[in-house]
Amino acid sequence: MTKVEKRAERILVVDDDPRIRQMVTRYFEDEGFHVIGASDGQTMRRALQDHTVDLILLDLVLPNSEDGLALAREVRASSDIPIVMLTGRDDVLDRIIGLEVGADDYIPKPFHLREVLARVRSILRRRRPVEQAPPDAGQVLEFEGWRLEINRRRLLNPEQQEIELTTGEFDMLTVMIRNAGRVLTREMLMDKTRGRSLEAFDRAIDAQIARLRKKIEPNPAQPTFIRSVRGVGYIFTGEMK
Repeated sequence: MTKVEKRAERILVVDDDPRIRQMVTRYFEDEGFHVIGASDGQTMRRALQDHTVDLILLDLVLPNSEDGLALAREVRASSDIPIVMLTGRDDVLDRIIGLEVGADDYIPKPFHLREVLARVRSILRRRRPVEQAPPDAGQVLEFEGWRLEINRRRLLNPEQQEIELTTGEFDMLTVMIRNAGRVLTREMLMDKTRGRSLEAFDRAIDAQIARLRKKIEPNPAQPTFIRSVRGVGYIFTGEMK
């Protein structure tokens, strides 16, 4: 029987600087990726319509009165495609806003291509289902009617409707549930979900928790699943099955 050849993962690079698009394209194609370039929001939309994209590298500052934050928000409204923001503005507030609108990571310019590659591979690896994984209780986490399927990377609400989560949101919820009843500091959450220090990114964790609460809490203003522990971090208090 003929083995089906695996499709190269597609990266969409959205940046108005042709030198950056060319540099990233050459590097990632040498690493086995298929790269599509776009110089603005209009070209990005057309590429998303014409191609199946696995991840978007999105510049924060773009021409024609459209910026990366607005485009990230637009993409996230209809898709959970991973988004990595690229920007020459080293502003913590911009980074936090980027993560708030649904970006999975944020890399300031100038950047090292090896670091970009490492982060892209990490995000894509976390999104891939585990192939031929044996079914066991550890692959499904259930709480108060909700069902988190680890291998399939999906979340079902009590009505069995699938709730779209970004890569970061899924990883955050998984860590919280697996540590149910245990207070997790922001540093612990950063380490367990990203495996690296985010330095001044305490607020980024708070922003991600806030977005997650909007998707799973009956009343996000008075959370019953993910509760804050003042001055420390967060604790998952949902009743596990």
